[in-house]
Amino acid sequence: MTDRRAFLASLLAAPQTIRANPLDMRIESVETFEESYAYRTPIKFGGSIVDRVTLLNVRLRARNRAGREAEGFGSMPLGNVWSWPSRRLGYDGTLAVMRRLAGRIRAITAECRDYGHPVELNHHLEPVWLKAAAEMESPEPAPKLAVLVTASPFDAALHDAYGKLCGASVYRCYTREHLREDLGRYLGPEFRGLYLEQFVLPDPKPRMPLYHLVGAVDPIRESDIVRRVGDGLPETLAEWIEYNGLTHLKIKLNGDDLAWDRDRVLAVESCAAEAMARRGVKQWFYSLDFNERCPNVSYLLDVLRQIREKSPEAFRRIQYVEQPTHRDLKAHRENVMHEAAKLRPVVIDESLTDLESLRLAREMGYTGAALKACKGQAQALLMAAAAQRWKMFLCVQDLTCPGASLIHSAGLAAHVPGVAAIEANARQYVPAANKGWEEKFPGIFIIRDGYMRTGTLTGPGLGAVV
Repeated sequence: MTDRRAFLASLLAAPQTIRANPLDMRIESVETFEESYAYRTPIKFGGSIVDRVTLLNVRLRARNRAGREAEGFGSMPLGNVWSWPSRRLGYDGTLAVMRRLAGRIRAITAECRDYGHPVELNHHLEPVWLKAAAEMESPEPAPKLAVLVTASPFDAALHDAYGKLCGASVYRCYTREHLREDLGRYLGPEFRGLYLEQFVLPDPKPRMPLYHLVGAVDPIRESDIVRRVGDGLPETLAEWIEYNGLTHLKIKLNGDDLAWDRDRVLAVESCAAEAMARRGVKQWFYSLDFNERCPNVSYLLDVLRQIREKSPEAFRRIQYVEQPTHRDLKAHRENVMHEAAKLRPVVIDESLTDLESLRLAREMGYTGAALKACKGQAQALLMAAAAQRWKMFLCVQDLTCPGASLIHSAGLAAHVPGVAAIEANARQYVPAANKGWEEKFPGIFIIRDGYMRTGTLTGPGLGAVV
């Protein structure tokens, strides 16, 4: 009853649709189910080791004003270690709370009977989802990022259903015909007169390079392997480069050992240079991800300068640096990025949960933003619009997304102008969750020349036929 009262109160407080749009839809029913997988090999990031994943899947039935119905599907890993790094609760504790929260979000979403576009419905629903999370009994309150991750498959299902009702890719459904209000409604007065269609490509880019993850415990060379997995997939960085034809490498760093971080980049450079030379490749790229572990900006500057001194070639290949210091920007205003951003674009990831955090990041010298499907399709599109308006560097990051969640993430990257590459970590760490998807979408799940064939993502809704 609390959820119902909160939802109804939110509808009374929220701005309603200015005029009825015949293309609007409403929610008829919502159901969820989970899948769990063990990782093929563990991944280390942010000082934590992850070896398993729980996927939250959502089926949402919707009806348009003409009475036609369609079912939308959304899927996302419950990335609790990344979105809620709690020492007090640990892995099982945070996952349990997020699973309970998913039940609350399902009930709230199912009770929504307002008509609207999915961006508009999310605008109504997100504050209620956040309120429900704040009211939950928990040893530790769920942070906003964890709430967004939990809610993201529900939002994905909304967008998927809407596209199917319109008989088109949902990226063709962000026009003024579908979403009549301008961005001022969602992003404030500065964005009045601007529309979402100006910042989203209706058709996907034909192909995009794949960013391969080099985790902090991943073997670079044969001598780094303690015990082989022996499942036929590559096990060293050199093997992965050959297997997938890679040209983009994302390097996870620890942020608490300058020499180790510097030498890790140099080791990747040495291995990559040999592998690229064998393939005749002359240009490749790195991104550096500290997962907010750097104690301060001076540490980051020292890492970058030492890399440049030791290997100008490796430094030149760095395309951007991701979230070097603490995600709580308000509590760490001293961590300004102006000097670092003169060397390479510095993007926020964990910090980005709303427009306010994006504004604050810009004030603090961040020059880029990492978009993620796991924060919600509607939010990702709105943040993409704001970042483009402010001429920021953009990338789309992965949450080790398999199956439908990878198609969702790849589709987002392929439809946002300026995004240059796609992450797809599940093929490395949890390939079992991709079984069956390779046959449906070979251009997305089977990589041989370093590129994803994103031009194939033109199906109805978000494009994942389930």
